[in-house]
Amino acid sequence: MATIYATGKRKTAIAKVWMTPGNGEMLINGQTLDQWLGGHETLKMKVRLPLDLTKQLDSMNIKATTLGGGYAAQADAVKYGISKALVAYEASFRAILKPEGLLTRDSRVVERKKPGKRKARRSRQFSKR
Repeated sequence: MATIYATGKRKTAIAKVWMTPGNGEMLINGQTLDQWLGGHETLKMKVRLPLDLTKQLDSMNIKATTLGGGYAAQADAVKYGISKALVAYEASFRAILKPEGLLTRDSRVVERKKPGKRKARRSRQFSKR
């Protein structure tokens, strides 16, 4: 089977994911998952979740590059990219991943600042006198 490519996005983070059948290696930005995320165990679990649910953790090699956003948004982008790549690899995985919400792009982004406001919605302090 050839290499499968998918793109995952979250906030301003973008993850390009390449998936090949192999022995379960995961390289993100040239680093292993443990090097890339350090002590953030919940984020590591989040990235591995699509592979755990489909029982492909030890049979797929993942190579990903991320850019933009912070490490949490990048981890979510990688998770979404892996989910899309798994569905492209085997269509039956869709029935496993879809109910878990892994094939839905989280479209929440930072709201823009409006004129006359301090932030997006925060008004200036009211002065009675």
